[in-house]
Amino acid sequence: MSEDKISGSVALMKALISEGTDTIFGYPGGAIMAVFDALYDFKKELRHILVRHEQGATHAAQGYARVSGKVGVVLVTSGPGATNTITGIADAMVDSTPIVVIAGQVAAPMLGTDAFQEADVVGIAQPVSKWAYQIRRAEDVAWAVARAFYIAANGRPGPVVLDFTKDAQIGKVEKIEYRKTVFIRSYQPVPSLNRKDVEAAAALINEAKKPLALIGQGIILSGAENELKTFLEKADIPAASTILGLSALPSDYPLNTGLLGMHGNIAPNMKTDECDVLIAIGMRFDDRVTGDLKTYARQAKVIHFDIDRSEINKNVPVAVKVLGDAKVTLAEVTALLRPNEHKAWREEFVPFAEKEYKEVIRKELFPENGALTMGEVVHRVSEATGHDAVLVTDVGQNQMMGVRYFKFKQTRSIVTSGGLGTMGFGLPAAIGAKIGAPDRTVCLFAGDGGLQMTIQELGTIMQSGINVKIILLNNSFLGMVRQWQELFFHERYSETHMDNPDFVKIAEAYRIAGRRISERSELDDAIAEMLQTQGAYLLEVMVEPKGMVYPMTPAGSHVTNILTG
Repeated sequence: MSEDKISGSVALMKALISEGTDTIFGYPGGAIMAVFDALYDFKKELRHILVRHEQGATHAAQGYARVSGKVGVVLVTSGPGATNTITGIADAMVDSTPIVVIAGQVAAPMLGTDAFQEADVVGIAQPVSKWAYQIRRAEDVAWAVARAFYIAANGRPGPVVLDFTKDAQIGKVEKIEYRKTVFIRSYQPVPSLNRKDVEAAAALINEAKKPLALIGQGIILSGAENELKTFLEKADIPAASTILGLSALPSDYPLNTGLLGMHGNIAPNMKTDECDVLIAIGMRFDDRVTGDLKTYARQAKVIHFDIDRSEINKNVPVAVKVLGDAKVTLAEVTALLRPNEHKAWREEFVPFAEKEYKEVIRKELFPENGALTMGEVVHRVSEATGHDAVLVTDVGQNQMMGVRYFKFKQTRSIVTSGGLGTMGFGLPAAIGAKIGAPDRTVCLFAGDGGLQMTIQELGTIMQSGINVKIILLNNSFLGMVRQWQELFFHERYSETHMDNPDFVKIAEAYRIAGRRISERSELDDAIAEMLQTQGAYLLEVMVEPKGMVYPMTPAGSHVTNILTG
């Protein structure tokens, strides 16, 4: 065999390196063994993180991508190995996270024969990915990888799946110069800028008396944080964020009025119903933000900045659309804005913020007696890290308390499952986040339910030596479901109480330091111990079993129908 030829597996390694990949999250198996054999010779260039479950690999890749801005890469085997990644792929699709999942597959001649560990991965993955493709020839590896990375990272980001047959892995191909994809004829990742739309948006904003900006993750994905500040400051526009948009603006930024949505801050939710111009930037009007669409912001003229034209008018009718990358479109609109001030309008937010502090925040963060609350734990950890850590959450009450009370100084500081709400997301995502931002403190808040869905990833932390700070908010309930049962199902707590193991002993079995506390007097010392410990740490905090997350807008209700207790 000519020395100028390499296997499809080696071609994959070289392609990944050419795309700037430095880390792979994966789990080996029969149908991907040739690729892992090739990986053996590329250990200096490619770090492999051996997870304990393929779902964990996808969530870790998501965490890595969110904080680093790079494409996360997953490598798994065929059949169950590939199907185990589907939850993470679907999560990445909804939350616009760029990952490339490479799955082994039986040899091409065996396709359709129900061979051992065969599954129609492309067919399964297509509905929940940007692109799914089967590589059947070694000659197609470089081409497929180049397209996969381009599609995953450009335009609205998302997951791509490559199904890699065994014969393509071992087949030979001539060594060629790798070429990154920069254009695909059938794919327009960024719509052409329409000058008339830019002018129409600027005109509406210039005439607005009560403008309100809604900030989504699109700002972070496009790297438009500075353009956003210039835009808001020039027109003096108050802003609020979706969960995934948090950290695009610092928490203490003067024009930042807080969090939107079901458990968001009262002021921006109330003012959504009073603004005359609603400016949505890189967000998709999720139902957890809008509540009842029939009554949502009917008084306002809506301007929607987005890179994905399918989002325009999908949920909320818009007066003006501005299609394109936010970094470009915001700058174009800002150039046409008149310097303005809306002091009186901004001051209208203050009474609502004061009401929320009095009725909700003070009680949650500074309780005078009783059990520890989730909110006060989140608040104290955030303060102890100087509000400069990366927040990772699982899903449920821990998530809502995390996003409400953790504060941010810099962008790309929040990793959570937004649209899909995947329990078990937190622990593996925190692993990926720490690898993607090795110089930052990563704090994971998880509940006793969600942590146990992927608790095996403590083994990944142990083996790879990953310094993640795990704060387990243990209320012995599936807390968010229990809250709904209390409010809407007459306190019929059906299958939400949990008998739990000794989590600190489990952590100890994985050679991870840990401590359990239940008294308020222990909290600050325990947090300090956690942060000062070299390496991973699990801090289990026994919190109020029947704690509630307020404010709360019931699902499907008017956005201003806010419960405070």
